[in-house]
Amino acid sequence: MKKTIITVVGKDTVGIIARVCTYLADNGINILDISQTIVQGYFNMMMIVDMGGCGRSFGDVSDELVSLGEEIGVVIKCQKEEIFDQMHRI
Repeated sequence: MKKTIITVVGKDTVGIIARVCTYLADNGINILDISQTIVQGYFNMMMIVDMGGCGRSFGDVSDELVSLGEEIGVVIKCQKEEIFDQMHRI
């Protein structure tokens, strides 16, 4: 399993979840866990996904999600699980 953390942040609009999830499904990326909140009109979503079924490189997926985010007006970031864990260790 190749776990990746995806975060999506920006002004709330219709279709953010649909666009991101459609991209993931089209690329064989399985959502393992998802959390999303909207606070005073700002959207925040964190997903843990498994990229094991994706035939594309992490870099390609990350770049395409950044582009998708720009297209829909949010910031999308990807981090490999092991890097995320190291950054958030106490």
